[in-house]
Amino acid sequence: MNISDFDYSLPDELIARQPLDQRDGARLLVLKEDTLMDRRVIDLVRLVQPGDVWVLNDTRVIPARLLGCKASGGKVELLLLEPMGDSNEREDIWLAWGKANKPLRSGEVISIAEGFEAEILSRHGKQVQVHLRAENVMHAIEQHGHMPLPPYIDRPDTEADRDRYQTVFANQPGAVAAPTAGLHLTEELMHQMTEAGATFVHVTLHVGPGTFQPVQVENVHEHVMHEEAYHISEKTAECINQARREGRRVVAVGTTSLRTLEAAAIKEDGGMGEIVQAGSGRTDIFIYPGYQFKVVDALLTNFHLPKSTLLMLVSALAEPGRMMDAYEYAKKLGYRFYSYGDAMFVCNMNGKSDVKKAS
Repeated sequence: MNISDFDYSLPDELIARQPLDQRDGARLLVLKEDTLMDRRVIDLVRLVQPGDVWVLNDTRVIPARLLGCKASGGKVELLLLEPMGDSNEREDIWLAWGKANKPLRSGEVISIAEGFEAEILSRHGKQVQVHLRAENVMHAIEQHGHMPLPPYIDRPDTEADRDRYQTVFANQPGAVAAPTAGLHLTEELMHQMTEAGATFVHVTLHVGPGTFQPVQVENVHEHVMHEEAYHISEKTAECINQARREGRRVVAVGTTSLRTLEAAAIKEDGGMGEIVQAGSGRTDIFIYPGYQFKVVDALLTNFHLPKSTLLMLVSALAEPGRMMDAYEYAKKLGYRFYSYGDAMFVCNMNGKSDVKKAS
């Protein structure tokens, strides 16, 4: 399986660089069994099956992009990745990506704002370890940091992005990229879906910048995934496992929720299948066509970059040719792509026949 199998061209005008006025105003392409259907996100209520468990990633994006300068005046950009060690221990030592005209050196101090600076402790390639110094580090990050919009949005972040590049259920700070499928959901829409028979539960996976990194190898099997931290509560695990025992659907809202569930799946003692194990961990799970899903029956997702691991993941649900046909169909109809773009609802349909178009 080659990376070229997951390539496609995209007109620049189809890249969504601004969010819509209404979160649930986006279009929705439904890929179910052998059919493509054009819908709207507000139509998700019609796709709910009574007893469904819809799994949300409640990670919260931090304004992780810090802009500063050296004592010499040279500009520096730091993208915070994660605090070192247990986040309950200290919040001032971070791993980050560093960008400057000249390589950053240990001992250099970067001025970010009055009373807020970063000392470079070590560097390995573009990754640096930094000591953030402020009276209250997390408050300083929130006050002076910029939202880490994906590079393809290609514009400065605005105050509006602090709201719109964040899900309405975001609760656990730590992500440097949004779980973008969840950006479409509103409290009202989720209430309507609950009335239709859906149950919403939360997992946490702190999305890292590796989600935007291109695959550098031609042979897909040689790619090494980035690692991300996740947590699943006992309550969430039990709700999902009970649904699976009763034959009810588990729907992942976003690829991050899906990766969390599949990473936490273990063989049930004395049972015939897998259960989701509660707890915290780190995962570098890489899902591509041929993968046998253990937990997830359907996925709400956005449209993904060509040659990306996320496109491979959604293709594992629908088979690559089928998914690439769906992407070409979306392009022809002018769907908006990527983080602020439109959405897809994909059912696990491995082994199904060719895709047809429906009204």
